[in-house]
Amino acid sequence: MVFGQVVIGPPGSGKTTYCNGMSQFLQLIGRKVAVINLDPANDALPYECAVNIEDLIKLSDVMVEHSLGPNGGLVYCMDYLEKNIDWLESKLKPLLKEHYLLFDFPGQVELFFLHDNAKNMIMELIKKLDLRLTAVHLVDAHLCSDPGKYVSALLLSLSTMLHLELPHVNVLSKIDLIESYGKLAFNLDFYTDVQDLSYLQNEISQDPRSAKYRKLTKELCEVIEDYGLVNFTPLDIQDKESVGNLVKLIDKSNGYIFAGIDASAVEFSKIAVGPVDWDYYRVAAVQEKYIKDDEDFDMTKDSETK
Repeated sequence: MVFGQVVIGPPGSGKTTYCNGMSQFLQLIGRKVAVINLDPANDALPYECAVNIEDLIKLSDVMVEHSLGPNGGLVYCMDYLEKNIDWLESKLKPLLKEHYLLFDFPGQVELFFLHDNAKNMIMELIKKLDLRLTAVHLVDAHLCSDPGKYVSALLLSLSTMLHLELPHVNVLSKIDLIESYGKLAFNLDFYTDVQDLSYLQNEISQDPRSAKYRKLTKELCEVIEDYGLVNFTPLDIQDKESVGNLVKLIDKSNGYIFAGIDASAVEFSKIAVGPVDWDYYRVAAVQEKYIKDDEDFDMTKDSETK
């Protein structure tokens, strides 16, 4: 079994920075990581990618040849990649024996809750290559400062979860910058736990621009609460503890913590229902050495420029 992450989210949510920082963190705790860039518009990569979609198709060429805009061009590129999935499979097969995979996808959100190209491609890879993937959906934390935008982020997260049908972790990225956007109306736990949105509706009602959408907002909030699926994990990609907590959550969602454990069904059930220190099973010695290391660790830069 090969484990990995499907990194998605709106433009500007920090997907490329996340892939760069996450790959560095995982390497430091003893995993070999391969980053797969599937964003044909991303031509300034801070990380060294093992597979690059630009070797197959380029967004700039598509826009010129077919007279398409950026969004239409990205849909075309994903459709082209789906039809040439054998190319991607051939590139991934040499990585399967010992690598943890990070898929850096485009930021156009319609690719993940409206169109089926990306979903079909992911499912095909899972089936043929026996992958265990978790969708990591990044949302910029600044959206919490605007109740209307936050509700939109909740709807996007829910729609993506239902459409992709993968183990799913929603992340509030750039949490270290959240105070720079203004004071939040509620504590951060309110936005991460997504418990009682009626308080949020009151905040929206006080905005004269949103007053006429009061009933619509109420219905949308009820839909989100009825599903009860959406919550967020805060992330500061430059903070080791924050990244480590997210890795533990992802490892539990895709089953990485169970890999290599030879135990009975009873032992597995004990692990599944209780808190798991995956460092104990996986990389205790490496992690202990890493924690004691006082060297600066800037995950926003690649390893060659540190």
